[in-house]
Amino acid sequence: MRKDTRRVNDTSGAATELGYIFTFLLGVLLLSVFSLWTYDIETATRERWNEEAVQMNLDDLAAAVERADEASRLGDVEYTESVWWRATEADENLFSIQLTDNSLILIDDGGSLDTQVFISGTGSGSHTGTVNLSGAQMIWVIHKDGVTSIEVDRPQ
Repeated sequence: MRKDTRRVNDTSGAATELGYIFTFLLGVLLLSVFSLWTYDIETATRERWNEEAVQMNLDDLAAAVERADEASRLGDVEYTESVWWRATEADENLFSIQLTDNSLILIDDGGSLDTQVFISGTGSGSHTGTVNLSGAQMIWVIHKDGVTSIEVDRPQ
């Protein structure tokens, strides 16, 4: 008996293998795009949360300064109020807050969270003070001797 030694060019098996490879690569591409998309969403959410937390903190602090100004208009009084600083994911060791006659200014030495909140400045005295938020959980608003200031140490 004689065997048939002719070569047959059957490409159906190779086409199936190439289909498997392209399907796998498409899956890898889609999963990569999905993971980048979810990472971008998570990052944007974290940044927005930080901005909102910082804004809420500054709004609370500005409201306390306004209350100190209101108390200063009553005459020769002393006023003290503590404001709780909400935690953020930003590096608060690089934050400092400056109180001027018309605004509270947050300075972020390491990022883009610099912001400013305006206050009325209608108190009977002046405003002063700069605090570094490194480890601070409370900020004290103090009106004493005609000056409204902010400090991280509890007044005595």
